[in-house]
Amino acid sequence: MSPPLRLIAPRSASRALRALQPTSSRPSPFTHHHAAPQRPFHASPCPANAHNKFNETVPDQPPPTDFARMDVLGQTPPPATSIDACLPDGFVLADGTVTISDGSGALLVAGEAFAWRPWDMTSKKLVNSKGQWDLGPEVLEQAFGVLGLVWPRPDLLILGLGPEMRPLSPAVRKHISSLGIRVEVADTRNAASQFNLLATERGVDQVAAALIPVGWREGKGA
Repeated sequence: MSPPLRLIAPRSASRALRALQPTSSRPSPFTHHHAAPQRPFHASPCPANAHNKFNETVPDQPPPTDFARMDVLGQTPPPATSIDACLPDGFVLADGTVTISDGSGALLVAGEAFAWRPWDMTSKKLVNSKGQWDLGPEVLEQAFGVLGLVWPRPDLLILGLGPEMRPLSPAVRKHISSLGIRVEVADTRNAASQFNLLATERGVDQVAAALIPVGWREGKGA
């Protein structure tokens, strides 16, 4: 039985070591690449008001944002039926050239302005027993008759219900929807601002408004 360790004679060991050592004629399977000398890196600050390749001066700081140039509606003229002022008994339109007074409301459709008094047939009452804004079935057809005559019809009707906002009765909402028109409700001041913005952005053919004076009092008028 052979021992677990076998001693190699010194001469045989030297020959074995020489056999394991690579010679100059034996090519090495590994190629060693010498690293190229690194160039020193020098960072220098950019001088103030430096010039680019087009010889233009580069400012030290970016210029402040000009929000006026970003306003896409800044150069768009307001519509002729825009609301300039909400009076207790009427409205001022078109840069003060048109005034609706005597307690009348304003119906703005397709770039036209109409004096609007739907309460003359309701004893100056516009709120039903449930606290909803209502005109009654006999008044609805006449109050919004103009909306059924224009074509194309506006996509949106903004209702300004006087000094405060109230929910619409189902009958009023159903009648306006039957004309293919969406409706939004607000108090008159906010409704006027919303109409001015949307009519400028989308055009008076797409947005209409029906506004009651801000001085309206139930049962007494404006």
